Amino acid sequence: MGVTPLPTAAEIGVLEALAAEGETLTAKAEAGAAPFRTRLRLVDPGRRFLLLERSGDEAADAVLLGRPRVELLVEWGEWRIGFSAGRPEAVVHEGASLLRTEFPASVSISRRRMLPRTDVPREAPIRCVARPGDSPAFEAEVTDISAGGIGMQADPRAAGLEPGVLLAACRLERPGREPEVVDLEVRHTSRVKLEDGRLVLRVGCRFASLSPAAMRLTAEYAGSRPDR
Repeated sequence: MGVTPLPTAAEIGVLEALAAEGETLTAKAEAGAAPFRTRLRLVDPGRRFLLLERSGDEAADAVLLGRPRVELLVEWGEWRIGFSAGRPEAVVHEGASLLRTEFPASVSISRRRMLPRTDVPREAPIRCVARPGDSPAFEAEVTDISAGGIGMQADPRAAGLEPGVLLAACRLERPGREPEVVDLEVRHTSRVKLEDGRLVLRVGCRFASLSPAAMRLTAEYAGSRPDR
């Protein structure tokens, strides 16, 4: 039997900060259903469960309790934070009527997108080859491009991909084309399970400099110049 992965220490810290600040989290509502809004009451120190406040709307609570999983999202300043937690159930904790879920396997932390992105077409794939510092080199599939940077997905075992890491001299390789070499800064990462069941590491990066290669790439795909 496999071991269920847990968020990184940084991701757990974000959950604890959301609970401490009392930020409102929202679950995506089904068509015609009342929206569900809640707050994190407790992040279990043993990493077994989360406790959420009830929404105050019995109908919205009932819809959520009928789901196998709940997807929660909060926009906190310039950040968008989301996670998926399984098996929501009603509980009483210290005399309060609350909702409990399983501990999420990961937390998605990203900056709110300020620039439109363009998906990379499957018939014209782009492969990124990079080395984060002293960690081993890795290859990733570029999924989208904006005037500010790129999104890509890599093997979840790829090491050294922490927010703030500079990926110098990355090679963006395309079939039948000369590679473009760009410097990227990792801005956010999250582990995601794809529809085919594969677990991947999604990585969002910004262009670290206004290089001719970055300008060519964004002009071709996003139709504009990258941010300085």
